Amino acid sequence: MTSTPVVPVNGSTGRTRLSPLLRLLILTQLAFNIGFFAVLPFLSEHLGQAVGMAGWLVGLVLGLRTFSQQGLFVVGGALADRYGIRPVVLAGCALRITGFAWLGFAERTWTVIGAVLLIGFAAALFSPAVESEVARQAVVWEETGGGPRTRVLALFTVAGQAGAFVGPLLGALLLSVDFRTVCLAGAGIFVLVLGGHAWLLPQRIAGRTRVEVRGGMGLLLRNRRFLALCCGYGAYLLAYNQLYLALPAEVERATGSQAPLAWLFALSSLLVVTAQLPLTRWAEGRLTLRRSMVSGLLLVAAGFVVVAVARPAGWTGTAGLLPAAGFVVLLTLGQMLVAPVARAWVPDLAEEGRLGLYTGALSSLSGLIVLVGSAATGTLLDSGLPGAVPWLVLAAVPAAAIVVLPGQRTDGSGR
Repeated sequence: MTSTPVVPVNGSTGRTRLSPLLRLLILTQLAFNIGFFAVLPFLSEHLGQAVGMAGWLVGLVLGLRTFSQQGLFVVGGALADRYGIRPVVLAGCALRITGFAWLGFAERTWTVIGAVLLIGFAAALFSPAVESEVARQAVVWEETGGGPRTRVLALFTVAGQAGAFVGPLLGALLLSVDFRTVCLAGAGIFVLVLGGHAWLLPQRIAGRTRVEVRGGMGLLLRNRRFLALCCGYGAYLLAYNQLYLALPAEVERATGSQAPLAWLFALSSLLVVTAQLPLTRWAEGRLTLRRSMVSGLLLVAAGFVVVAVARPAGWTGTAGLLPAAGFVVLLTLGQMLVAPVARAWVPDLAEEGRLGLYTGALSSLSGLIVLVGSAATGTLLDSGLPGAVPWLVLAAVPAAAIVVLPGQRTDGSGR
């Protein structure tokens, strides 16, 4: 399938341009993240303060949310391979609307868990469908002379982070009313997304073949190189998840409030929006896929070390926020190297016709790591150990993941 000239990916003329489908999918990621990040950054405080959950239970609930999303991506990816992306995306949007509305009224532990699981499963449907098609279209774009596929996937990341920039600001504004209003606003955004995609998303996409679900998992579980990539990506995702667990605890300690969280999330998103594409272009000519991931994981580890080194000083107020801001900056720089590269690597490792399954499995297996790690992190943060210790332990996770990453062929192929 060839690309239709619409929008230049790097802002210059004379280059192959993005197809209408890629444009829609990238805007989809923007809309998804506005709705999602209007709610999620404020969930841990709501669970601890309004619902009264213990720290370990908050960590478990957040881990369940991630696992029900990331862990079940493999289901959404397999369904997208079998039925196409349109029905899977629309079903996911409908479930996300229901989950957000339910969370706004949930007051007991079991109702909160039910709503959080539904919210996660909704994304497990629509996200792998969208991500796998973006990856497939990025390969087409590369093969037709548009440029490296990582540029398209970087643009996809930028759109997601632009949504992550707007979402927390919207949520912080609505939080002045109450958390229920935030949840209902998030649901309202997905109502608009559902309507727009019912109208614009094609019934069939040229070049996408549908395959039977049976047999795909066996091949995947024997693909050692792909499983190694999943382990490395899972360690990164566990570290990234600390934006919602360790970071709120650190901000609360430093300032006595979680109000600065919105600005730290905005800082992260602004960095991606402004620096992702230049950083991707810089890395293209200098780093292989594996070296990009190694560099990103080292930056993530360094972010935790910054907070660990500063904790013995016991800074509070504005000074106390500086290590947290350093953590956010380094974590975000690491994300900008890891996330697009991991997605770009998957098509080289996936079996023919099963890109949705492999895209979903990348998130599912890493989600399992997050499920186990989040409960452990919640316990670690509540353990009463010296303040630097939990952050040093967390720094060791992405650093250790470097040794499990798969090697890369001398021709640059991931196979």
